[in-house]
Amino acid sequence: MIGMVIIVLAIGIAIFGHFIAPDKTPDTNEQITEIATQKPGFSATLLKVHKNGMPRSQSWVQLLLSGWENNFRLIPISGYSMVGDTLLAERFTGFAAVSKTDTFNIADVVYALKEGTPITKQGNALSFTLYTGETKTETIEQLKTKIAGKQVVQQRYWLGTDNLGRDNVSRLILGVRVSLSVGLMAVLISLFIGVSLGAIAGYFRGVADDVVMWLINIFWSIPLLLLVFALVLALGREFWQIYLAVGLTMWIEVARLVRGQILSVREKEYVEAAKSLGFGNFRIIARHILPNIVGPVVVIAASDFASAIIIEAGLSFLGIGVQPPSPSWGTMLKDYYSYIGTQKAFLALAPGVAIMILVLAFNLMGNGLRDAMDVKTRV
Repeated sequence: MIGMVIIVLAIGIAIFGHFIAPDKTPDTNEQITEIATQKPGFSATLLKVHKNGMPRSQSWVQLLLSGWENNFRLIPISGYSMVGDTLLAERFTGFAAVSKTDTFNIADVVYALKEGTPITKQGNALSFTLYTGETKTETIEQLKTKIAGKQVVQQRYWLGTDNLGRDNVSRLILGVRVSLSVGLMAVLISLFIGVSLGAIAGYFRGVADDVVMWLINIFWSIPLLLLVFALVLALGREFWQIYLAVGLTMWIEVARLVRGQILSVREKEYVEAAKSLGFGNFRIIARHILPNIVGPVVVIAASDFASAIIIEAGLSFLGIGVQPPSPSWGTMLKDYYSYIGTQKAFLALAPGVAIMILVLAFNLMGNGLRDAMDVKTRV
């Protein structure tokens, strides 16, 4: 139950990751280099400067699937002041001895303006042209109030930032989606191939059994990681190709299990009754045999799910898995394992602990399902 609770929670985080993550950009890839590799709990003051031109569309469906492109430039500042229609922002550099001041027109901070159009001052008001072509006039005091209320924000980074200034919490959250999606697709591929070949070998026996067992023995003799590396390098490093490569290496155990289970039930009375009624072989397999061996298959699928997560993380750690900027836990480990033993060890420990918890959850669930479905162990 503990494993199942963790898995359900992980699935919820994966689905609604962009709603939960502080960084809602695609792949949580908002880079603020001035605040790179900050410690957990670091708090930054950010100035949101509106990008000129047409704002990108932002719908909840887009946020759910891929995140939002940011309509603002985020500039870390250590302080700011406004003189007339000018905003003076003292940029945060992380070094007290280094100081840099950026200058903005306050209207350009608050609104997305049309490129190449001037901002004119009319007494105590500013007149400017929006990206839509509409001319707008607001007082300087109104613009200053909007900047103080909406354009200057405090952002806390609970697990610090990486070497590109990205939020570690956001990347950990989206990393769940990568791990679960790779695990799910790899297990589905392995189940499709393994159940199909195992059922054919166990039910028909003879030549079919010899051919399938020959394939199993060949694949079984090749080291798993070596086979995965070869498939990834042959197929490529796109997301779907990682699914396929991992899935093609995990069908062997499924096929052996299904073959053994079918060999043990193919002579049962209900199978003989189905044959005597004239049912076709594939209908007997699909409608009568497979439903009766689903328990062991579910158990091995849970175990394979955990293995797929570890394999994906290992591939990303070695640089041949899911490619940046996708937030893979293995990639995060690769980037920061050298920090272990330093004050910035949290950069490597956070994704490592996340992998450990998720894999442990699937192993716990697999053990629980095995015990629940094994009638011999029931008291």
